[in-house]
Amino acid sequence: MNNSTNHGAMPQNAMLDGEDRPVPDWRRKMSDHIAYALLVYTALQIFVTIGALKANGSSLLPYLALIILVIAIIPACRRFESRWNRLTDEQAHDPALAPYYRRDRLMLWGLAIGLPFALTGLFKVLALTFT
Repeated sequence: MNNSTNHGAMPQNAMLDGEDRPVPDWRRKMSDHIAYALLVYTALQIFVTIGALKANGSSLLPYLALIILVIAIIPACRRFESRWNRLTDEQAHDPALAPYYRRDRLMLWGLAIGLPFALTGLFKVLALTFT
């Protein structure tokens, strides 16, 4: 594959939507979102968990939350990735998949941003309940 030429050119197998615009490769776009969501997720996880560690002192619950957060996100991201990587080249540029892409993108970002806060909040409530 020669990446040095045709920068910005439409791929040979890309389809056009009804307005003659190239339809993006849904596989690549989802993969990019997963990578960025994991970065945001990791930063939030560290920030939120460190805050919980400082607030709870010697409790093991923040560490348990950290483990659960790591375990929870990996299968979710793999599910999103595998769903979109199974597409053929033709399907990857199908404009009819745009609503499904938007749905999965929203779910991915909801998990990446919401999960660290939700689980850390749950563990804070549990820590207050059992202390």
